Amino acid sequence: MNAKRTHSRTEASTAGRRRSKSAIRKIFVLDTNVLMHDPMSLFRFEEHDVFVPMMTLEELDANKKGMSEVARNARQASRMLDEIVSGVEDDIKNGIDLTGPSHDIATGRLLLQTEAITSVLPSSLPTAKADNQIIAVVMHLGEQFTKRPVILVSKDINMRIKARALGLEAQDYFNDKVLEDTDLLYTGTMELPADFWETHGKGLESWKKESRTYYRIKGPLCPDFLINEFVWQEGPQPLQAWVKVGSGKTAELETLIDYSHQKNAVWGITARNREQNFALNLLMNPDIDFVTLLGQAGTGKTLLTLASALTQTLETKLFSEIIFTRVTVPVGEDIGFLPGTEEEKIELPPSQVTFRLTHCDINYLHQ
Repeated sequence: MNAKRTHSRTEASTAGRRRSKSAIRKIFVLDTNVLMHDPMSLFRFEEHDVFVPMMTLEELDANKKGMSEVARNARQASRMLDEIVSGVEDDIKNGIDLTGPSHDIATGRLLLQTEAITSVLPSSLPTAKADNQIIAVVMHLGEQFTKRPVILVSKDINMRIKARALGLEAQDYFNDKVLEDTDLLYTGTMELPADFWETHGKGLESWKKESRTYYRIKGPLCPDFLINEFVWQEGPQPLQAWVKVGSGKTAELETLIDYSHQKNAVWGITARNREQNFALNLLMNPDIDFVTLLGQAGTGKTLLTLASALTQTLETKLFSEIIFTRVTVPVGEDIGFLPGTEEEKIELPPSQVTFRLTHCDINYLHQ
């Protein structure tokens, strides 16, 4: 009984996400923040080569002191580089094979900067800045390897913008995710094919109950349906429903309440898209005990949950109280290093909720 949805990323991920279909081996130039974000990033690019500029090594050295996660990652990345390089110093100039150090995870080479680079940067970019020196390395490699793609990998948005402004290819780093592909996550929804009613309409049964329309259908998709999974179809007669009964070759669908209409507003809040309508149908159903919502920041997860909770607690009186919990995420040092009592440390930051409560109250008063 979960409602989960994923959002596809528009920016290209690193080559480690899947093996490139092209036979051309790319050269990925790593910014320091990538190694400090994921020390294992050296092994995430499969058959492609990884280039580590001298300035990246300097910044790793400058950030290795301290007890923060960034400092620990910097030290781990430095140790890993030392293990790779030790004993194969003669191969540094031509590149060190990563097959052995990575235990066959990566088959490319590790390239280190072994010479001074004199690429000319625009006068507006000061050469003393570390980011600009790494960009100069990317420019130099592009001139040296004209037949191979040279790509800057950085977590720094502004650095990627500068690189692209100079005609260089730049990518964010996503390969530290727990899942190799977020498309593997259960989305909780299924788009019905255009011929759905032709293939599932034989022996169709339909009836109405409490303003809902129900369909009992038979067809090839029925064994794949999951209880409380949303199904939808666009077109002249759009459909939004969810699966209420699934048993082999037959299934029962129930149409949804349209929470995008003002008459069905929840504490003054209406759904702005299909996914929000799905979420409100789950949240407002008292027969469903547990709901999980997955989405990017700003997609309305907290707002819809608060609106549903307020409606069912203060209006319909289905519940007597609302309990709001939030995981404590340390910023910089661990929570144990922060001043204050235990109660003060785990107290919910009011700004996380009050803004959304205010938004709900304003919409409720307008209604």
